Amino acid sequence: MDRKANRAIIRKILLTEWDPIGVSDIPEAQDEYDAYADTVFGMLANQTASVDAIAQYLFKIATEHMGLSYPELTERCDKAARAVAALQSDR
Repeated sequence: MDRKANRAIIRKILLTEWDPIGVSDIPEAQDEYDAYADTVFGMLANQTASVDAIAQYLFKIATEHMGLSYPELTERCDKAARAVAALQSDR
């Protein structure tokens, strides 16, 4: 897959699997996580993306940058990280 296709897939994963602020159903907010998708794409492209590294990055964004904390957050981060890391094996 090319950069554009992978970035689009990661964007969708972050919107559907991670979505810590619950904007996936808002058409105007479909680009809400694009900056994070770019970082995650970079992690994949540089072969530095373990499931744990991606999950930790997403958790840090949600907790430190967004100020969120709720019981399902860790699970959402892990689920999204597993989905993104699976892209590496699809190459």
